[in-house]
Amino acid sequence: MFCSLKCWSLKRSLWAFHVNTGGCNGCDIEILDAFTPRYDVERFGIRLVGTPRHADVLVVTGPVNSKTAQRLLTVYDQTPDPKFVVAVGTCAATGGIFKGAYNIVGGVDNLVPVHAYVIGCPARPESIIDAIAALIGKIEKGDVKI
Repeated sequence: MFCSLKCWSLKRSLWAFHVNTGGCNGCDIEILDAFTPRYDVERFGIRLVGTPRHADVLVVTGPVNSKTAQRLLTVYDQTPDPKFVVAVGTCAATGGIFKGAYNIVGGVDNLVPVHAYVIGCPARPESIIDAIAALIGKIEKGDVKI
């Protein structure tokens, strides 16, 4: 009973916090575009919040470099449990064109567990919405640990 209530409340009100780990801002613009009235992600209960302490989902863009790795871990630790991570863009998923550079740690999944990937350079708003909707579906089915 409690888990089903918890799952129901999460799937109806995912609050997202956006973290840029050093990308070109192409994916950042697309994330902000996904939260405009044109795409209306609030119909899913998703909204951007200003602090990771209020967030359920971390939306991460950009490759993780040596300077932002500790900051990403700090933001991840500040997010209350249960927390989910969505890697937006090819850079966040794999390191992108910066993979193999001297200061690039790699994709986000090298540091924190990722629950959904959005591939593209830049990722389209429709793809971002599809990934978050897929995350909601995973929460409904119980495929992710809460």
